[in-house]
Amino acid sequence: MTRELRFSQSARDELIALHAWVEGEAGTAIADAYQERIEARCRTLTEFPNRGTPRDDLIPGVRTLSFERRILIFYRVEESEVLILWIVSTARDLPNLSQ
Repeated sequence: MTRELRFSQSARDELIALHAWVEGEAGTAIADAYQERIEARCRTLTEFPNRGTPRDDLIPGVRTLSFERRILIFYRVEESEVLILWIVSTARDLPNLSQ
């Protein structure tokens, strides 16, 4: 069953901030390509939503999927959709996400 993909406002804000940072460091074309690769990785979850790692230790029902070893995509599989909750750097203190 293919599910719809939806981004939380927090995930959208994080994508915007990440794009702005990469753009400042490497230019618009690279930032656009990086963001597209992140979004493409998220889209893979519509076909295979349970492929990520369960992270019930952080928040019940949440899973993570890595992206290029630098980003973690936090998401929840719901009945008809995959909800992207956060997109964060792997350097972030993960237990603080629930605050």
